[in-house]
Amino acid sequence: METFIWALEAIAALAGVFLMFSMFYQIVIGLFGFKKSTKDYADHDPSSRFLVLIPAHNEERVIRDIIHNLESMDYPRQLYDFYVIADNCTDRTAEVARRAGARVIETWKDGPDAPTGKPIALRKALNSLGDYQNRYDLMMIFDADNLMDTNMFREVNSQYLDCGRPDFIQCYLGAKNKQGVIAWFYYSGYTLTNRFFDLAKHRLGLNCPIGGTGFAMSTAYLFQRGGWTTMSLTEDFEIQVEATLDGRRILWNHNTRVYDEKPTRLRAAIRQRTRWGQGQWFVTLKNTGAVLKSFLAGRLRPGEFLSLLTYMYSVAAFPLSLLQAAATLGVWFLRPQRPLLSFSAGGVFLGVIILAYSYFFLFYLADWMDNRISFRLKTLPLMMGGFVANAVVGAFMQLGGLLRCGDQQHWAKTDHGISARSVSARECAPRLKQKVA
Repeated sequence: METFIWALEAIAALAGVFLMFSMFYQIVIGLFGFKKSTKDYADHDPSSRFLVLIPAHNEERVIRDIIHNLESMDYPRQLYDFYVIADNCTDRTAEVARRAGARVIETWKDGPDAPTGKPIALRKALNSLGDYQNRYDLMMIFDADNLMDTNMFREVNSQYLDCGRPDFIQCYLGAKNKQGVIAWFYYSGYTLTNRFFDLAKHRLGLNCPIGGTGFAMSTAYLFQRGGWTTMSLTEDFEIQVEATLDGRRILWNHNTRVYDEKPTRLRAAIRQRTRWGQGQWFVTLKNTGAVLKSFLAGRLRPGEFLSLLTYMYSVAAFPLSLLQAAATLGVWFLRPQRPLLSFSAGGVFLGVIILAYSYFFLFYLADWMDNRISFRLKTLPLMMGGFVANAVVGAFMQLGGLLRCGDQQHWAKTDHGISARSVSARECAPRLKQKVA
């Protein structure tokens, strides 16, 4: 019995150490997001050639807007081409896209039971384009519901040329909507992490995460990899880990934005986040050994190693919290005279202070610094509701994702329902900022 109690105490202690370390690590990283954001690169004349791919499965309601957006970019039209990848569509996505002026690549399943999804569609599209590495310098991927600032190609071009032609540049991840509790927690989460996680890491010289949309990738590196080879449900996270292990740089651009439609229903958010959890657990468990070997061999700098490993295992926070709570309760049940240290008043007080700082204070500060939206008391109920929703969705993401991480073949699509007026992003960006205000 003593051995069992000792094991429970060890589990609770180890889980607590990991959770506390991860929390304070993020707080320290966030300190580098306080400084006002300014360009860290010089402007250059347009010269980089862009290949833009838009994977789309049954997106006839929203595809027209991003096409009009891309036709209105503040960049020489001869320096970029864009293609809509109509992947296994059973609606009029391909027809609507062609009528709107886009080039369309249609992709289909290889058989009734063949896997489908964004990674497969990207691989097939690139294979059909042939020598893309000779015709383009950078590839950018956008979701069908996205809109972007019209200066995006110009800013990415300047950063790419001025910063030694990095292999990846991730742009600021904005939101098209934040109405309702579910959309709000997405908006508040991205607003916070854009500044106090992504920008902060960039300032420290660390690779920032790849967000799945609005990122540029060197076609030379893509071709060297053998094309689009990532096949997990989180292809963005997978390529981020692999690129970091390859010693590639992933820069952050805080000066131009892609606007993504956020889910508005709890069920849709759970479905999306569970898919993200499946992919992140799969990539994390698959690559942990390679990350450790790379660090021990000196190929991965200590700061990059710590940054990557903590980000990989951020998906374990909820399961470890449950494990710690269960182990602590087990010890207390077997030895009632022992205090429940994990639930002590001091611990609760510290947790409330950290939550108020890292969730509320940093969000409202980021919202002001980046969106010029000041604190309003009426948003506090949304923040509280968003926190609860985030906890529920996070539990499904981390636990459900862990239980289902062996399945990387079934893609759960997030439906898009916002029908935005077809305008250029130069008009759209201020309008969207007004909408989220």
